[in-house]
Formats: sequence, C-alpha cells, structure tokens
Amino acid sequence: MNIIEKSSNGIFQISGDAKLMSNRKVFIEGEITPETACEFVKKIMILNMQYPDRPIDLLINTPGGCINSGMVYYDVIQASKAPIRTFCIGRAYSMGAILLACGNHGRYILPHGEVMIHEPLLGNHVSGNSSSIKSISESLLETKRKMNQILAKHTGQTEETVEKATGYDHYFSAEESRNFGLVDEIIDFGKLLEESE
Repeated sequence: MNIIEKSSNGIFQISGDAKLMSNRKVFIEGEITPETACEFVKKIMILNMQYPDRPIDLLINTPGGCINSGMVYYDVIQASKAPIRTFCIGRAYSMGAILLACGNHGRYILPHGEVMIHEPLLGNHVSGNSSSIKSISESLLETKRKMNQILAKHTGQTEETVEKATGYDHYFSAEESRNFGLVDEIIDFGKLLEESE
C-alpha cells in the first residue's frame, strides 16, 4: 500500500509501512519467526538511533510462534532506550501475550482484543532414543518455568497462579486481560490515533 505525501519539494509516494515507521508505529503481525525477529531488531535499532527518547508503539496481532524468536523481541523491548508501549489490536496469543505484557511504558488493548496464554508446545514430531526424549522433556520444562517467571514478573501474579492459568489454552477478553495484569488499560481506536499526533 502506497500513500501520497506532499512537501515543499512536490508530491511523492511512500509505502504505508514507511509512513507508519516515521510515526514510530511497528507492527507485530502473523507468525513470530527468526526472519520476523531480525526485521523487528532492525526497526527498533533505527528508531532508537533517530530519537532515543521518543516512544515506540508496538501494535500486536499475532498467533505467536517460535519461542526462541519471541525472546529476541522480548530482549529488544526490555533493553530499548526509547520507551516502548504495547497495543493488542486483535489477538495476542502465546508468545504474543508475553510481548504485550512486557511493555514497560503502557500496555493497551482494544475492546474486542483477545489474549491467550498456555504452556510451551512441541512444534515437531518427537522421535529418538530415551535419552534424547528425556533431554527434550527437561528442556521443555525449563522453558515453561522461564515463560511462567516472565509472565509473573509483568502481570504481578504469582508463579503458581500463572502456572495454573497456562496449564491449558487460557483465553482472556479485554477486561479479563486487564484484571489479570496482562494490560493496563482498555482503549478505543480513537485513542490509538491520538497517540500518532
């Protein structure tokens, strides 16, 4: 999608993504993968280099994806010098829920947004000898513990409460997300547009 821009030098076209980036809006959409993680790092680096004191808004609509890739997003969000605000504009499932919850400068959700948390899943068919399967199981349990600790840190819930909530696919409405501590405030789209001004 291209849009028309006017300036003192005339009229020109720029991509919608470039226009949103110039307004410090970054989308986390679709599946979280190693490729999307690298693109995310590049965008946050550029925005930090431009104005390290101006907020960056992350607009989240994702089913989640690879945990290792998601942790790249998480580390960048936590270390960014520019303040990062998170917005659920549709769904923030699995790793997307963690990224939504970890915004340090405001966490928001639209009225019909939905958040889902659960335990880490095995992505592929498991095969191998008993030692290999034992190692995979131990690694999965360690990942589960780490994810629960992160959610507990950002929601204010106890690890026990988070472990119980992630024992199955637990879906939260906007209000339930706020009550659980996954977001701070329910906003309408008009509020999101105001943040662009």
